[in-house]
Amino acid sequence: MTHTHPTTPLKADGTLACLKAYDIRGLMPVELNPAIAYHVGVALAATQPDARTAVLGMDSRLTSPDLLRAVAAGLATGGVVCQSLGLCGTEEVYHAAGAGHADLGIMVTASHNPIEYNGMKLVKRGGVPFDPATDLAALEQHARGLLGQPVPATFADVPGLNIRAAYVDHLLGLVDVTAIPAQKIVINAGHGAAGHTADAILARLPQLEVVRLYHAPDGTFPAGIPNPLLPENRVVTARAVVEHGARVGIAWDGDFDRCFLYDETGAFVSGYAIATLLAEATLQREPGAAIVHDPRLYWATLDAITHGGGTPVVAKVGHGYIKPAMRAHQSPFAGEISGHFYFRDFFTCDTGMLPWLLVLHLLGQRGQTLGQAVASLNARFPASDEHNFTTPMPAKAFLATLEERLLAMAPAHERVDGLSLTDTTAGWRANIRTSSNEPLLRLNVEARDPDLLDHMLATLQSLIVGAGATVAGGH
Repeated sequence: MTHTHPTTPLKADGTLACLKAYDIRGLMPVELNPAIAYHVGVALAATQPDARTAVLGMDSRLTSPDLLRAVAAGLATGGVVCQSLGLCGTEEVYHAAGAGHADLGIMVTASHNPIEYNGMKLVKRGGVPFDPATDLAALEQHARGLLGQPVPATFADVPGLNIRAAYVDHLLGLVDVTAIPAQKIVINAGHGAAGHTADAILARLPQLEVVRLYHAPDGTFPAGIPNPLLPENRVVTARAVVEHGARVGIAWDGDFDRCFLYDETGAFVSGYAIATLLAEATLQREPGAAIVHDPRLYWATLDAITHGGGTPVVAKVGHGYIKPAMRAHQSPFAGEISGHFYFRDFFTCDTGMLPWLLVLHLLGQRGQTLGQAVASLNARFPASDEHNFTTPMPAKAFLATLEERLLAMAPAHERVDGLSLTDTTAGWRANIRTSSNEPLLRLNVEARDPDLLDHMLATLQSLIVGAGATVAGGH
């Protein structure tokens, strides 16, 4: 996907371009750079006046160390004492804040975005997310007001903090690791941050024989950006599963807050199917619990929740919305089709390490392979991959131009996130929404049979492209 490179850190409406719906993400160095990161740190200290300590972490991107030092220097101007976890995953920052090691957690990462990007994910003590309407709005306004003010010529190193062992203890305390059967697995860190952390976990699972791919962190990403949702990035893991006779393949994105699984045949397993399996497993442990789910695709998950005696709760996509919904409904689990899985017992945060542990445990209990576990789901609930489109005007405005025609296609609709259309009589539903982090329109379709799925997907794609959008890559 190509982007028009910006020439200013501000959007057309005058707000900071790097402040997104629920985190910070920007094209380096115009939308985000060490100077802007410093101002963000100053603004964080000013807009979170109760915060006296912060823990920071970073992914393997080459620009991450400078951004980490810069935001820490900005925080220090407000008296916030900072410590660094160094190279780690977003969930390790969530754990540090969640377990009370700091008042704020800042993870410097652009996750799966192209190499030219970087960003930050923010969390408060206890794992509480930043509220988009209050915390992030105040942060944006304050940081924007600092643009152009003096910035130090250099930024000091940040004292280190090593609590990975405590994080691993917490994570493995949520799984009966002795019930995970001996087996061979393939893991692919994509040269992101996952390798060292995976090793710390796997050291406690001696029954697993592990084949490691692209394990060492490398911010030049010689194998491409670690984003397993891109079909071209799935080939290596799929091939390795088959070649090594592994039972499961596991791949992560750059900051490993998402994980992606492959079955014993090397087939990629959708996040939709994994969310459904984890919902089933959760309700076996906690009958009647509320399960928060994604509005993009959910018939399979809804079926699992209702048959498990649970209460379904649909929430807008993004951790800034999912986490408050979980807290409001005391939900033990939430899943997104994009590979984000959230757990009450992990501070209501998303983790890319706990899901594969729970899946291996579940498969051991059932005596199934992953392919067997998802075969019935895939047959009963056909669903598309996510399809993306670049639009000839801002994506929200473009979607508004389509609404009348879209609403005429189905008897029911909802607006939890974008526009969802449902025709239960015909047997299909679709969700069309704008991305929070990229200039894209996103389409997901599910149906009661594969032929209808293909037909509705083609119909909706034709409508969107016919209105002037173009098919885009990326997820």
